[in-house]
This record gives sequence, structure tokens and C-alpha cells, in this order.
Amino acid sequence: MKYFLAVLTCVLAVSLTSSVNADLNLYVKANATDGNGSKAKPFSSILDARDQIRKARQNGKLKPEDKVTVHIEPGVYSVRSSLIFDKNDGGSKGNPVVYRATQPGSVRIQGGLSLGADTFQPVTDTAILKRLPEEVRNKVLVCDLLTVVKEPFAEFKPSYRGVPVGPWLYVNHRPMTLARWPNADAADEGWASFTKVIDKGLPDPKAKDPAKQKSHPGAFVFDDPRPARWKLDQGVWLLGYWTHDWSDEVIRIADYDPQQKIIRLAAPHSYGIMGGTWGAKARRFFALNVLEELDSPGEWYLDRVNKQLYLYPQGKLDYAEIVLATLTQPLMQVRDTKHIRFENLNFEYGHSEGVSLKNAEGVELAGCVVANLASGGISVSGTQNTIRSCDLYHLGTRGISLSGGDRKQLQRAENRAINNHIHDYGLFQRTYAPGIYAHGCGQIVQNNCIHDAPHNAILYGGNENLFERNEIYRVVMETGDSGAFYTGRDWTSQGNILRHNLIHNLGGGDAEHVNTMGVYLDDCDSGDTIEGNVFYRTGRAIMIGGGRDNPILNNLVIDCPIGLHVDSRGMTWKQWNDPKSSGWNLEEKAEAMNYKQPPWSTEYPRLAKIMVDSPREPLYNPIRRNVFVDCSKEVCHMDGNVKMLLDKFEIEHNLAVNTIGAKNGIAMTKDLKGFTNLSGSQSKPIPLGMTVDISGQLKLQQDPRLLKKEASFEPIPFSEIGLYRDEYRKELPKRDPHSY
Repeated sequence: MKYFLAVLTCVLAVSLTSSVNADLNLYVKANATDGNGSKAKPFSSILDARDQIRKARQNGKLKPEDKVTVHIEPGVYSVRSSLIFDKNDGGSKGNPVVYRATQPGSVRIQGGLSLGADTFQPVTDTAILKRLPEEVRNKVLVCDLLTVVKEPFAEFKPSYRGVPVGPWLYVNHRPMTLARWPNADAADEGWASFTKVIDKGLPDPKAKDPAKQKSHPGAFVFDDPRPARWKLDQGVWLLGYWTHDWSDEVIRIADYDPQQKIIRLAAPHSYGIMGGTWGAKARRFFALNVLEELDSPGEWYLDRVNKQLYLYPQGKLDYAEIVLATLTQPLMQVRDTKHIRFENLNFEYGHSEGVSLKNAEGVELAGCVVANLASGGISVSGTQNTIRSCDLYHLGTRGISLSGGDRKQLQRAENRAINNHIHDYGLFQRTYAPGIYAHGCGQIVQNNCIHDAPHNAILYGGNENLFERNEIYRVVMETGDSGAFYTGRDWTSQGNILRHNLIHNLGGGDAEHVNTMGVYLDDCDSGDTIEGNVFYRTGRAIMIGGGRDNPILNNLVIDCPIGLHVDSRGMTWKQWNDPKSSGWNLEEKAEAMNYKQPPWSTEYPRLAKIMVDSPREPLYNPIRRNVFVDCSKEVCHMDGNVKMLLDKFEIEHNLAVNTIGAKNGIAMTKDLKGFTNLSGSQSKPIPLGMTVDISGQLKLQQDPRLLKKEASFEPIPFSEIGLYRDEYRKELPKRDPHSY
């Protein structure tokens, strides 16, 4: 019996030891030496931990279902090439491999050079001093990079859109401004403008000069002597909205004639210079990369040939964190792998994107910071990946991109972007670089807060995507003919739901045309459900640009010039369904999806019959149970063709409200089918609207009894919109009550 008990004790001991050993914990600490991955002797590199996990798998000591955690100590982890995780590095669905910062926000994975404050010295080169404005000559500092950067710096291209060549300078976690004119805080929001064009640069088949028979660089009159100060042979570029307020491009100055005040550009612009503008007549630009304009704190300039970095600091540099971002690869790439989670890590400083997930499954980023990057924040392709409670900011292009799923078979990707705070993006690519880009099939975008950007907040396409409980504000701040939510020119973009979002305080656009939109379904886009959203001060709240099958249900529109817009451009524009007109091959796109066959014909039966059902008409857009409060220009704008089709429209139980019974400045409907007018008075105002509390939070007044009685309106779960606290987001960002 004693022998049996002894054997049993040994068996249990071995069993327990095996169970304990199945949990692998590795430790990483920046600048550690002779590490073996233990807590006492940590690895110095994250890749060392990755490789140790690979070895344990290869020799059979670690199974896919075993629990693995890599604990990363505080520090800066500089990378000269991407951190790469592949098919050898994943875990299981129940036990993903976890890479976790031991202290949230303390681990920085960085793709740049840290520069000491002592490397910045007063400028002594007399030739440079003469080029600087006199009033700042004793304030600009220079850092000699000759011994720091061995390889030559690339030159800017004659023209580019989006990310310029690197590197870029960051001080105290903020991107510095390449020396420019006008300054960003100057009049007219930092723009110079012109109205007279000498050469649009568009092809002219009748031109005698063969060069002008094709696209060529344009020229314009700029009635200001400022360019005469600039050394154009050193390279000066102009970032401009040359024809449209939704198309930006940077083009080098080729020549300036000071007598005639003509600027000639060095490369053509695809739309020409003022080549058919819709909206404001004046075109605008600012000059960048101009040493002579290094005159404002936070501006910098790089002499790329002599490797001299000039900076006008915003304050003393004694304790400043100064980084020159140089890495032109993503800081981290996760490809062809499953089930890894990255927690509370900071991905900062690079001249590419932050994190790239390609063909990934079940990969999660939680509580991470992705910031100070020249390109995008996080790109995701694959299935069931999650970006949760992350902060993304100071990005040259977009924030998060989600793709995946099979559109043709309507198989959902189930990628998620949840509870992320995305702001100050689109710094280089000013248009079509959204906070979140969702395409493919079945992406889920919930409870994100997106703000402060020149163009779109959410740009989407594809099928069966859900956008729910997101807060969006201060976007579309310098562009026009654009929207916070934007999709366009596709019949097949079906099954998308925009529900219970808050969109408020948008900017930009042309006030005369009201060409900023809350939700913009452009150019016959079809199949979107807009339900239960709150629009507050958004320009045109909802715009249906000629499309169909777009239910507009139970939305609350407050203090917007135009509440709802429906037009018939499919009936009037000659490029309708023209494969030769850019993107207008609507039927061809549908045929590529086999739209007349299951599963498409089953899920979208009206689309399957569209070509025999007046395809040019904006039909099947039910407008029900919406409430429009204090619209200043029009409650509902419909063009002539739409008005003639109203008997085909399902419009019912909508309400137009004048809260205080104002005689002027508030629009009401006039005998419009399906609308009821309701007016309050100064003494008895109707309790519908928006207020801002002392903490900067918006508060919604919605009288459920009134709305239910008058419009069958269902209350919107306003308190559930936007960011929330969880284990990764312990605090919510503070707000300025005066910022709206």
C-alpha cells in the first residue's frame, strides 16, 4: 500500500509539473544583456521571445493550445525593419499567444532615430541666416545629421498625393510642420488663393504645341510677390485643391515670373488647374519645404543634400523627446497567422503605417496606441480580427482599414473595430483617407470616436457592414462635396447598416451650396439603411445621390441647414452606367457579383430585377419616422424628377419641428407627403435639441411621449453612443466644452 501511494504521489507530481510547464511566460526588457527569457534574465528583443516560442513548438515542448504570454517591460524598442509574425507564431482560439506591456503605455515600438536636445545648436552659417526671416535667426536651431544618417536622403517627387518621402520630425509626440507659407494659423485658415488661370494643363487636341495636346503642367496668376523670396532651385512645393475640394495634390513650382506674377507648375494635375470646379470659385494652396518661411514655432526644414536639420522649437528642448521617423516599412506585420493578441503596446514613429494584418484570423490589438506615422494606423485583412480600445492619432493618411470576407458568396469577415479613439489623421493625404475604411463583406464598426480631420470619418463599400453607436465630429473640416460617412457609385454596395451614430459639428464645404454631408450616398449608391442616427450641425444631414433601396428610418436631425436630400442624377447625368466614365459601370459591377443568381438574388431581390424596373429612377427609398428640428434652409430637398416620382415613394410619419415658432430662419414643409409640421413658442418651446454640459459632453433632449405621439418615433439609445470604459480604456478622453 505504501509503495502504491508513493507511485501515485510521483505520478501526481509529474502531472502537476507538466500542467504548470504548459503555461509559458517569457519576459522582455529593453537593453537587457545575456537574457534567456526568464523574469530574472529577460530577452532584450521582442523577436527573441517570438523565436523562443517557435523553438518550443518545433521541439514539441509547446502545443498550440498551451497558454503563452510575453511580458514586455517599459522601454523604447527601436526597429530597423518590421516586426514580423507569421504562420509559425499563432496560438489557439481559446489560448491566443499574448504580447503584453507590463505597464500600459510604457512600451514603445519605434521606427526612428532619437535625437538628443544637445545636438541642436544655434545656426552660424551666414548663408543660411540670410535666408531665414530676420526676427527668428536667433531662435532657429540646427542638428548635423552627417554622422547619424549614412545613406542619402531621397528628394521629393515633382508631384505626389499623400505621403511625402521621409523622414519626418516629431517633438514631444507631435509631428512638426515642414516650413510653410501661409502659416497654418494665418488668415483664411492658412490658405493662399487665386482665381485666374493661364493654362489649365488639360489636353487640347487643337493646340499647335504637341506638348499641350496631352495633359501638361498648368500655370496661374498669383497676385502676391511672396514667391520672389523663395529659392525655387532648392525645391518649393504647393499643396493645393487645384480644381475640386475633394482632390488634393502636392506639385512643385517649376518657375515664377515676378513681373507677370505667374506660377508655373512642374507636373500636371489630373483634373487640371481650375478645370471645371464645382463649389467655391477661388482655388487654394499653401507652399511647403521653404527654408525662407521657417518663421513659426514647430516648423522645421531638412537640407537633404548637406544633411542639416533646422528646427524652430516650440519651447526649450532640454527635456524634449525628439524623434526623426525613418522606417519606411510597417512597424509590425502579422501575416498568414491565427490567434495572437497584442495588449497595451505603443507603436509610434515611422514613415509608413503602424500595424499591418494580412490574411490573419483571430488577431487582436487591445489598448494599444498607434500614432505619429506618415501613413495609416492599422490595416486588417482576414477574418474575425479585432481592434479594440486603441488610440490612433497624428497619422498621415487613414486610421483603421478593415477588409475581408467573400462578397460574391456574401460570406462575412466579422472583423471588428470597437471602442477606438481616432483623431488628427489625414495630415498628408487630405482626402479619402478616413478614420475607418471598411470594405469587403461583414465588417463591424462600433462605439468608435472619430474627430478632427480634413475629409471623411468613415469611408465604406461592399456588403453587410455594420456601423453602430459611433461618435463623429469636426471632420470634413477643409473639403467639400464630401461627408462624414461616405460611399458611392455602386449598386452592389448592399446590406450596409448605419445605426445609432452621433454625427455633429462638421466643418468645411461651401456654405452657399451646403456641400458637407453627415451621410453621403453618392452617385446612385444603393442598399444602405440609415436608422436611428442623430445629426447635429452637419450641413446636409442625409444625402441620397440618385440611388435606391436606402431606407431612412427614425433619424433625429437637429440644427442642420438641410435635413434630407434626394436627387435623380441617374436620370439626368449622361455618364449613367457608362463603363468608359470613371467608375460609372453600375451594371457591369453588378454582373461581376452574379447579382441575378443566389445568394445575391435571394438577399437583394430588387437589385436582381433592376434593369427591368426603371433603373435610372431613385426608387424604394422609404422615409419613415424621422424628426427634423430647426432646419434653417430646407427640411427635405427633392429635385424636380423626384417630386414627380413621389407617388412611388413610401414617405410617412415624419415630423418637421420649429422649436420656438421662429418666423424667419427655420424651414418647414409645405404639403409634403408624409410630413407633419409642429411649432412651439418662446414661452413653450418644444423640448427637442442638443446642449453641452460643463464637461464638454453633448446631452440630447428627446421627449419620448411627444415623438411617439407625433411621429411614432422610437427613442435613440444616446447614452450608449461613443467610447466606453473597459479593461483597456480605463478613462475617457476629456473634452473642451467650447470646442463645438
